[in-house]
Amino acid sequence: MTISALLSPDRIFIDTDISSKKRLLEFIANTVATQFDLSQVKLYNNLLDRERLGSTGLGKGFAIPHARLADLDITIACFIRLAQPVNFEAPDNQPVDLIFTIIIPENATDEHLEILSSLAKIFSQSEICDAIRKAGSGDEVARIIDLAEQ
Repeated sequence: MTISALLSPDRIFIDTDISSKKRLLEFIANTVATQFDLSQVKLYNNLLDRERLGSTGLGKGFAIPHARLADLDITIACFIRLAQPVNFEAPDNQPVDLIFTIIIPENATDEHLEILSSLAKIFSQSEICDAIRKAGSGDEVARIIDLAEQ
């Protein structure tokens, strides 16, 4: 499955005002739980538990917060570009403004690893990140990600 196939326009957020990592995880949990009739508290706790294992900030202003849910049968993704970067305890100590979240079924280990690998490959390219930071719309972000996968 491609990264662009996981994204839908209603789950791409541009220049979102969020002040902290905690608020970001709350926003993700609320947005995804509402759209997919999931428990917001359970999703938030799973995202937070994963962050406690180690930051999902990868560096260069990019993070991949992710969670696995037992009662989920599809993979869900959302992308957020923040208006102002937030501290994410990334290895390069740089704040994060590009966030790609995946919520995946608990038993989809191979798919989970493939998606994380693809995201790391795409967002490790400075020119891709720069283009996404300059994009004027969610549709433009989706096109950039789609082109980066080819």
